[in-house]
Amino acid sequence: MNSDDALRAIQSSGIVAGMRGAFPPDVALGVSDTLMSEGINVFELMMNSQEPIPAMQALKAEYGEDACVGMGTVLDVDTAHAVLDAGADFVVSPAFQPDVVAAVQLRDVLVGPGVATPSEAVAAWDMGVKLLKLFPIGALGIDYYRAMFGPLKHMSFMCNGAMDDHNAREFIGAGALACGMGGWLVGDGAWSKSRLRSRARILTNAVASARDGLGTGAL
Repeated sequence: MNSDDALRAIQSSGIVAGMRGAFPPDVALGVSDTLMSEGINVFELMMNSQEPIPAMQALKAEYGEDACVGMGTVLDVDTAHAVLDAGADFVVSPAFQPDVVAAVQLRDVLVGPGVATPSEAVAAWDMGVKLLKLFPIGALGIDYYRAMFGPLKHMSFMCNGAMDDHNAREFIGAGALACGMGGWLVGDGAWSKSRLRSRARILTNAVASARDGLGTGAL
């Protein structure tokens, strides 16, 4: 999956399900299978988790082109190369590191560096970044997002950090391309299928409602 394909998948979904912690391959497969049944098909494993690369590869082997599967918390070039070699569809970081961005772009893979200020956003966008991870925007709040987005509406933002169904609806409604959802959506790896399914339905309904309010519907 090249960078444009991954961007389209994230844009279409509006939701990136992030699994951090106790999500080895068998657990990650169980969680993703439940989310796939509810229409969520973009998954981000995290490098500071249990067996993240095998978990990512297990999801890719299971779903093929039906899912977009990437790696987050990529903090250096060596790690970027490792996850790219393992087949990551996209790479995400909590920080903007130009050397990591350049390494991923050379492979025509989507990279979402973390930014929190207009200066970081402009610097990353000038490198050709197609998706900016606005982090930790859930903690900073919707007013901060609106103030930052106002002059930067030509950029595409994925909102991450302290996210739930309520602020996801707000950020999508205010123009965010997608929201990265962690513990609120997937829990700690021990949640039941029914709890995962309930959270997924609440979230997909919230995103659909926000998009309908924008007049965009399903992208």
